[in-house]
Amino acid sequence: MGRYDRQQVLPQIGPPGQQRLGRSRALLVGCGALGSVAAELLTRAGLGFLRIVDRDLVELSNLQRQVLFDERDAAEELPKSIAAARRLAQINSQVRIDPIVADANATNIESLADVDLILDGTDNVSTRYLINDLSVKNSIPWVYGGCVGVEGRVWGIWPERTACLRCVFPNPPNANELPTCDTAGVLGPAAAAVGALQAAAAIRFLVEGPPPIGESRPLIALNPWTGEFRSLPSTAIAASDCPCCRQRNFSFLSTSGADFTTTLCGRQAVQVLPAASSRPIDLAAAGQRWQKIGTVVRSPWFVRCKLNDPPGIELTLFPDGRLVVHGTTEPMRATSLYARFVGS
Repeated sequence: MGRYDRQQVLPQIGPPGQQRLGRSRALLVGCGALGSVAAELLTRAGLGFLRIVDRDLVELSNLQRQVLFDERDAAEELPKSIAAARRLAQINSQVRIDPIVADANATNIESLADVDLILDGTDNVSTRYLINDLSVKNSIPWVYGGCVGVEGRVWGIWPERTACLRCVFPNPPNANELPTCDTAGVLGPAAAAVGALQAAAAIRFLVEGPPPIGESRPLIALNPWTGEFRSLPSTAIAASDCPCCRQRNFSFLSTSGADFTTTLCGRQAVQVLPAASSRPIDLAAAGQRWQKIGTVVRSPWFVRCKLNDPPGIELTLFPDGRLVVHGTTEPMRATSLYARFVGS
């Protein structure tokens, strides 16, 4: 009996659909609670190629809901994309997995999107609007997903066929207007349900192709704690005044000469990403320099230094030039520390 027999017998898929799925390529942005579930289900389903982009390392607090990781991954402080690729290769060696340890942002995301579909596994609003710009500009369908507390939402978006994110939500809310997993918590089964629905939407898109113009794909809202599942009506066609898919204003994809800084929620840390990095960082050389200023820990994926001065500051440097400054939530201070200890 073949690996995909139980899936191919479905009238919605069949052998032709399975073949289309096996030829398909997907980009997963973020491999946390939602992304790890979606990645596993798509790998088991026989997706041809999956690129996983994630900036984070596996931590013990992830294991409550991020199903691809275990205690060994956390102890080794493996990058999530690397740990996910290792696990997925054990599940289905026929699927090509491309793990990328990086922050998906306006400087690099278009170069990562030679795919048929994008999956949203992110934990922040700004990256979702970035994905929406990328999707509409390049006519790539994407599947939105979000989960906080015991509630989640899922929505499949196909440019020129359905409304886009900005048709419904023209502007992102302010950061302090929404609860986060750090402030409101997250129920593992809720995240798993969202990830599973994202995988189902992705498989349908890849097997069936574009939906008829004007066919409304509802936004699904769910609460596994109370057992409530609702389909919320969404705009069937693009809004006439949409700044993205009508006016072609891709402001979230635009870049500037300044460094990108991101305050990492719940971590007392700021990420600094230089706007223009001419070459990869030599981690070995950085670690050798830093031995004079603090306690250094080396890994194939990063070098970390607990500074002697200023006290309470820890630096984690990645090969792409990205620096996470632990011990502050002030972007200006983090940028200053980058210039001081990494270089301008």
